Amino acid sequence: MVTPKDIELANRLADAAGEAIRPLFRGDWQVEHKDDHTAVTVADRAAEEAMRRIVEAERPTEGIIGEEFGSLRDGASRQWVFDPIDGTQSFVAGRPIFGTLIALLQDGWPVLGVIDQPILGERWVGAIGEGTTFNGRPIRTRACGALAGASVATTSPHAFADEEVDAYLRVVAKAYPKRPYPVYGGDCYNYALLASGHLDLVMESGLKLHDYAALVPVVEGAGGMMADWQGHPLDAGSDGTVIALGDPARLEDVLEAMSGA
Repeated sequence: MVTPKDIELANRLADAAGEAIRPLFRGDWQVEHKDDHTAVTVADRAAEEAMRRIVEAERPTEGIIGEEFGSLRDGASRQWVFDPIDGTQSFVAGRPIFGTLIALLQDGWPVLGVIDQPILGERWVGAIGEGTTFNGRPIRTRACGALAGASVATTSPHAFADEEVDAYLRVVAKAYPKRPYPVYGGDCYNYALLASGHLDLVMESGLKLHDYAALVPVVEGAGGMMADWQGHPLDAGSDGTVIALGDPARLEDVLEAMSGA
């Protein structure tokens, strides 16, 4: 399903995006805001344009879904999904914890994913049947024997709706029974850290396909799992709620905590 040429292409796409982003990091440019009030910069657009040019030239029958420039060939069975800068707020603030996300979908299922941090020179690549690597070296998530004591992360609790905040805080209360101390900020970088065994659980809501498609092969190829808030696997039709676990055995614990059980 995923070929060595697909992986090689994904790496070249990440290289091209990084070449567009690095000269602009902590640069002098104007921040714009899209209709949904999220920030966008010249770096977001330049990075996506660089990736789209390569796919158009080398894979003219395959689809493209990009955060900044929309979809091309919607009916294609294989589709490349781009988020040129996931964590634009971090990029704007000069924090090197954003990332370029690149995914390949096969019939709506994520089969190849890249999380690339072009400033730190860190790259996670995951593919179905191939495992996950960090800068070319195989990595694994860590075991987590109980929800109590687990390290929990989310980008911001402000991204949750009221009832979602309650569910999230119930999980935090179980994970930190003495003192709530979750990790905040990070966007896609949290999932990369989870894949490398530094975090146990990431929870998000309101994500779009370009936000989560690349994360699935990276996390699951490292031995973790990703699901929506009902425990279902993530695909192109998922509702945007996300649970990422380094240890899949903790899924039922998380779901029970969310429900208040």
